[in-house]
Amino acid sequence: MNYEQARFNMIEQQIRPWEVLDSQVLSLLAVVKREDFVPLAHKALAFVDMEIPLAPHAEPGQCMLPPRVEARLLQDLNVQKHEKVLEIGTGSGYMAALLAHRAQHVVTLEIDPALARAARLNLQKAGIHNAEVLQLDGASLLNPGAADQAGLSGPFDVIVLSGSVAQVPPELLALLKTGGRLSAIVGEEPVMRASLSTRVDAHAMRHSAAWDTLAPRLLNFPTPSAFCF
Repeated sequence: MNYEQARFNMIEQQIRPWEVLDSQVLSLLAVVKREDFVPLAHKALAFVDMEIPLAPHAEPGQCMLPPRVEARLLQDLNVQKHEKVLEIGTGSGYMAALLAHRAQHVVTLEIDPALARAARLNLQKAGIHNAEVLQLDGASLLNPGAADQAGLSGPFDVIVLSGSVAQVPPELLALLKTGGRLSAIVGEEPVMRASLSTRVDAHAMRHSAAWDTLAPRLLNFPTPSAFCF
């Protein structure tokens, strides 16, 4: 397989048409070797426009998001070199690798111990030293005091949810510093939207829902009760 040609095709045929036009993001996608973060059994699918299962033992829905979704999230966040990033849902470590190239430091949380170990190894092999993988349930941060106990009290410049949630948890918004952004895919199938929440000041947030997509649920995040009449 010609990986460089496949990578070029991914960028030009999938990602640019999805309104990812930031030259820094496009250059980064050409540099970070996505195929090195894909499970060996699915390596031939590294550049395909699809969700890629992470491991046979993983929970259903644990996957790498399609390349165009990862690229669009990265573009929306506009991460800067001085910024501190929290990611929830490490998976293979690929998104953390992209974020680490843009940020000062990345802390990424993975609930599955085997996936956390594999992501650490993937990042190490890629020569990325400013991304820290913690084996931790990201949903636990919604409990009072949990972020402090885990040493994740923030504040963070950027928070990325690499999976979907029913609604953006206010407990995570509280970890943002002024000017900080939280990216999440929000809603219920068949309609979900990429949401970007920005902290304006200590008391105010600004929310925007920019584009439609779908993503598997992050494990253990709450789902509102359905009412029947």
